[in-house]
Amino acid sequence: MPLLEVKDLVVHYGKINALKRVSLSVEEGQIVTLIGANGAGKTTLLTTISGLMRASSGDILFDGRDISDERADHILAMGVAHVPEGRRVFSELTVEENLRAGAYILNDRSRIQQLLERSYTVFPKLAEMKEREAGTLSGGEQQMLAIARGLMSDPRMLLLDEPSLGLAPILVERIFDLIVEIQKLGKSILLVEQNANIALQVASYGYVIETGKITLENTTTQLLESDTVRKAYLGIA
Repeated sequence: MPLLEVKDLVVHYGKINALKRVSLSVEEGQIVTLIGANGAGKTTLLTTISGLMRASSGDILFDGRDISDERADHILAMGVAHVPEGRRVFSELTVEENLRAGAYILNDRSRIQQLLERSYTVFPKLAEMKEREAGTLSGGEQQMLAIARGLMSDPRMLLLDEPSLGLAPILVERIFDLIVEIQKLGKSILLVEQNANIALQVASYGYVIETGKITLENTTTQLLESDTVRKAYLGIA
């Protein structure tokens, strides 16, 4: 049974049909990527899974449980953490205060400290800057902080929305190296990403979404060889 299963999901923005019977799944410990152009419905899917939007119809199952109508904080407590597009760190709080904010659903102080220490092990750069205000960090550092904050609730699954957005190529490589390290912690990841080339390299399975519909799915090895994907998303004629 998949850890996450989305079945025939339909979502509307007013009269606009943003998602049209979308289905996908993520197995335990797997990185799955969703690629597509701006406005295709990628962010809408993540915000619906995490409870920030409501579906018109369809089902979202996490570990076999229907979470379609659950509140966002309940979904987080069940083990699904959403790292939104644009980083959205608390700019006036320090790095460590941002990380602790990510653990707000936890009451065990010793557990929070363990998770904090794990964050500093996985993201040593953040340990060096833990007393700095998050607003003074570079874009790449803020992205690391956003991902580390998402891990502070100790989720089973991370929903990552455009982690490479606005970053220099060398920083993109670093962020994706960290995503692979996070998978090694036993986390499952649903990765939304416009940089299709690097996303397909780190994930094992991928879906292509166009105007709210899944138009293609396969192993990432097969998608990298697909003429459709190569022309539309990899810039290879």
